Amino acid sequence: MRAFIRPIATASGLSVLSLALLWGIGGPASAQPRPAPATPQADTAEAPALAQMALTEKQVQGLLAAQKDIGAATAKMSEQSDKPDPKVQAELDGIAKKNGFADYAEFDQVVANIGLVLAGFDPQTKTYVGSDAVIKKQIATLNADKEIPPLDKKKALAELQDAQKTVTPVKYPENIKLVTKYYDKLSEAMQED
Repeated sequence: MRAFIRPIATASGLSVLSLALLWGIGGPASAQPRPAPATPQADTAEAPALAQMALTEKQVQGLLAAQKDIGAATAKMSEQSDKPDPKVQAELDGIAKKNGFADYAEFDQVVANIGLVLAGFDPQTKTYVGSDAVIKKQIATLNADKEIPPLDKKKALAELQDAQKTVTPVKYPENIKLVTKYYDKLSEAMQED
């Protein structure tokens, strides 16, 4: 899931915890989203703003076709290094080109734009409600959960409230329609990694 989720978290301004809550521990089919254990967070304040683009059906299909190969290639990358291995980068570019992208950077931009839209889906109803509404629902669910230790709940609530402040609206409404059409396949692809 790392290869697919990382750009989504960056694109949407949501933390890893927020994404874990969005998809639930067991994926979109989970009945109740639950917070994941605390994980190191990327500093979203330093992340560059997402360059939103109008997505095409060909790009979504190319992403779905490339996802397994991209996941295998990114698994070879060292998480300690800021610079990818040139061989792995060449492999990523090759996979992206084979699936209709100019290079891995374009593939990554498409992933980020899809992630921005996916962050606004209610995983239970599989409908787009907007990231703000999803986060509000997560906050309500978290507040109602009596099993989460108070310190963990406090941290998770703080992260969700921070994520709520950085919600980026979708600039291209047609992207919502396209992601809706492929929602199940995109969700399945995210779970495969």
